[in-house]
Amino acid sequence: MSSGVPAPEGGVDPGAVRPGVGGPLLVAFAGLPAVGKSTLAARVGVALHAPVLPVDPVERALARYGLVGDVPGMAAYGAVAGLAEVQLGLGLSVVVDAVNPVASARGLWHDLAERAGVPLRVIEVHCGDEAEHRRRVESRPPDEHPPTWEQTLLRRAEYEPIIGPRLVVDTAVDTDPLPGILAYLR
Repeated sequence: MSSGVPAPEGGVDPGAVRPGVGGPLLVAFAGLPAVGKSTLAARVGVALHAPVLPVDPVERALARYGLVGDVPGMAAYGAVAGLAEVQLGLGLSVVVDAVNPVASARGLWHDLAERAGVPLRVIEVHCGDEAEHRRRVESRPPDEHPPTWEQTLLRRAEYEPIIGPRLVVDTAVDTDPLPGILAYLR
């Protein structure tokens, strides 16, 4: 379905995916830092006219109050899940932007989708070019408190494989992944 309006540069026809067609859905992005998750999540949020709920700012807010480590990290995921549940209850689709490194974190989204009675679409993002991934990690603004390359490699070692349906997107490939993502969400 197209609105007949030309797609904005670098974008997709805004009428290609319409909110409310088929009802709301929960979209959960997963992948290591600096692979392009947040950029894609924002673009999907715009296309769906859906709120994008990132976990990182919640984790940073908790850290400002001295809450760091695994428990506050899961608390940030829980807080975002709570906000997502409110939005889904309003009939809106929701896009979650998070590393989702372990099954317990990803389980939140499965449980939430089941409770809310909405489909869950998982999108796992990676950068298949390790040199490019490292460049992205090392070029992130320091005010975002990005992990170092060494910390990213540790997270990669701890990253549990995703089992189940998902779309895998490689941001090192020189094509715009958004049309394929939006087709997967239909």
